[in-house]
Amino acid sequence: MVTLTRLDSAAPDFRAHLDRLLQFDDATDAAIEETVAAILQDVRARGDDAVLAYTERFDRLKADTLASLELDAATLAAARDGLPADTRTALETAAARVRRYHERQVQHSWTYTEDDGTVLGQQITALDRVGLYVPGGKAAYPSSVLMNAIPAKVAGVGELVMVVPTPGGEKNPLVLAAAAIAGVDRVFTIGGAQAVAALAYGTETVPQVDKIVGPGNAYVAAAKRRVFGTVGIDMIAGPSEILIIADGSAPAEWMAMDLFSQAEHDELAQSILLSPDAAYLDAVAAAIDRLLAEMPRSEVIRTSLSNRGALIKTRDLDEAAAIANIIAPEHLELAVADPEALLPRLRHAGAIFMGNHTCESLGDYCAGPNHVLPTSRTARFSSPLGVYDFQKRSSLIHVSQAGAQTLGRIAATLAYGEGLQAHARSAEYRLTHR
Repeated sequence: MVTLTRLDSAAPDFRAHLDRLLQFDDATDAAIEETVAAILQDVRARGDDAVLAYTERFDRLKADTLASLELDAATLAAARDGLPADTRTALETAAARVRRYHERQVQHSWTYTEDDGTVLGQQITALDRVGLYVPGGKAAYPSSVLMNAIPAKVAGVGELVMVVPTPGGEKNPLVLAAAAIAGVDRVFTIGGAQAVAALAYGTETVPQVDKIVGPGNAYVAAAKRRVFGTVGIDMIAGPSEILIIADGSAPAEWMAMDLFSQAEHDELAQSILLSPDAAYLDAVAAAIDRLLAEMPRSEVIRTSLSNRGALIKTRDLDEAAAIANIIAPEHLELAVADPEALLPRLRHAGAIFMGNHTCESLGDYCAGPNHVLPTSRTARFSSPLGVYDFQKRSSLIHVSQAGAQTLGRIAATLAYGEGLQAHARSAEYRLTHR
C-alpha cells in the first residue's frame, strides 16, 4: 500500500500544506561543485589531454586522441539502418511529427518604414553552432536527441555537435540512430562535466559552441550552470512533474498509470491529482495500490508518490485550475470531459494535455511539441524548448536624414538630462540646422 498525501482545498491550512508539498531543495552539493569547477578549469587549460584523462577515469574508455572518439556519419547511418523495422519506423515517424510541429515556430525578419523614410525592424538569425548533451551508457534517450536536435536544425543552426558518454565503450544504437535521423553533424563519445567544458571553451578537437542544450546528471547540470555566460544554456531542469485535473470521466486505472509515468523517473519526481470528486480520488488510490506491483520500477514509484505525491480534493474544477496555476507544473493533464472550457483559466504550465485520451507519455515521444519543459514552478516565467531558442534577434535601425532631425533633438534632450554630453553631441551632429 502506498502512503499518499491526501489534501482538501477546503481545509483552513490547505495552502500551508500545499507549499510544503511543493518545496524542493535544489541546493547543489558542495563536493559536486568543487569537482566540477576543477574539471572545467583543467579542460580550459589543457584541452584535449584533460578530456581524454577524464574520459579514461570516469568512463573507463582509453583513447590516444580525442579525434578517435568522434563517430563518423557512416557509423550513425549504420546504427539507424540496423534497427528493427518497427523501431526505425517509430523513430522516424516521431521525428517527422516533431519537425512538422517546430517548423511552425520559425521566426522571420521584418521591417517597417515610417513617414519620413526611417526604416526599423528586426533581423532573425540562427545560432552558428550548438552543443547537445545526451546521457549515454545503458540509458537510452533517443527522444531527447530528437527533441533537442530537430528544433535546432529547423532553426537553421550551422553545426550541431553532440556529446554522449559511452562507458566502457558501450554505444547505444538507438541514440546514434536518432542522431542520424535528426541530422546531427558531429558526435563525440565523451560525457560528464568534461564534455560540457569542451563544448563551452573549445579544445584542439572539439569546437566551441554558442549554446549547450540537453539533459544530464548532477555533474552535467552543475557544469552547465557554471559555463552559462560563456555560452548559452537551455535550462537547469529539476525532477519530473505531472499534475492532473480530473472530473472522474476517465477510468481510475488510467489516472494511476499517468501518475506512475512521472513517478518512475526518480524518487524526487512529483505526481499530483486534483479532483472535486472524493469518491474518484478513493478509486484512484485503490488503483495505485492494485497496479503498483506490476511496475518494474515499483520501489522508485512508491518512494516518489509517498514523499512528493498527493491526491487533492477541490471544491470544483475552477478551483483546481487556480491551484494548478500556483503549482505551475511541467506537465498538466486535463482529464476532463470539456478541456477547452477549462483552458482559458490556466496560465502556468509547461505543456497542457487535453482530454482523457491525451496521456503525458505521448508528449514525451511522438505528439510533436517539445518535451523539454520548465520544472520546479519555472513555468510561471519560462517556456518549452523550441526553435526560438536557437534563433536570435538583431534590431534594425536605418534613420533617414529627415528622421534624424526629429530623433536627434529628442535624443539630445534626453542625453543632456542624463549628463551624457557626447551622446547629445553625436545626435546633434546629424541635425541640418544647429
